[in-house]
This record gives sequence, C-alpha cells and structure tokens, in this order.
Amino acid sequence: MRHAVALSVGLALAQGAAAQEEALPLPSGLTAQVQEVLTDRPGLGLTYRFRFVAEGFAGVGDSEAELETVLADLVWLCESYALPRLAVTGPVPAQVVISLADRPSEFGVFDPDVTQVFEAYRPQEGACIWEMF
Repeated sequence: MRHAVALSVGLALAQGAAAQEEALPLPSGLTAQVQEVLTDRPGLGLTYRFRFVAEGFAGVGDSEAELETVLADLVWLCESYALPRLAVTGPVPAQVVISLADRPSEFGVFDPDVTQVFEAYRPQEGACIWEMF
C-alpha cells in the first residue's frame, strides 16, 4: 500500500511539474502559473500548499472590491486547480493553502519585493471552505 501512495504522489508531482508551464486564466483577468506544490511542510493536519505566480499581481489594495477580486481568484485556484489534483496525490489533506504572488519566491523566506497573499481552505464535497488562520 505504501508503494501505491508513493506512486500516486510521484505521478501527481510529475503532473505538477508539467503544469508549471500551464497558463491559468483567473476570474480577475490575470494569468497564473503554478510555482510549486508543497506537501511536506507542517500545517494543521495533512496540508498541501499550492503556490501560484501571476505577472502583474498587485495584491490587495484598500477597497473591498479589490479584496473580493483577489479572494475570488484564490477560491477559483483552489476549486478549479487544486481540488481536482487531490484525488491523485494520496490521502485527502485536512487543509489546502493557496498562495498567489507577483513573482516566484522561496517558501518561508520573507522577501519585501514580493507581493503575495495566501488563504487556507478545507476541501469538502468538491468545494473549498475558507479556514480562518
């Protein structure tokens, strides 16, 4: 059984590497690409982190409309990209974290030049349920 899980995780990571080239049109009009998928970082239970980059991403400004636009992009990435890939990666995680940045960055390293947002979701019945940190 361990080999089957390792094989499905390996296949998912190989698919993830190919998907890094895939352009993902977001509801906001931006186009995102997968930077990386991390499954080995601690979280609240099993956590998968999907990190995306979108050139021109400006983060969240002062208006509620800007916040809603960014949140719509994050939910779209979770439900349209991340959730369909969970079935092939092994056990369903307790949490999916979606991040969106204006450029690639190293996970866990603060870079003041990178604009980035992230939210955590609980996968449930084909939807991403927002989880407050």
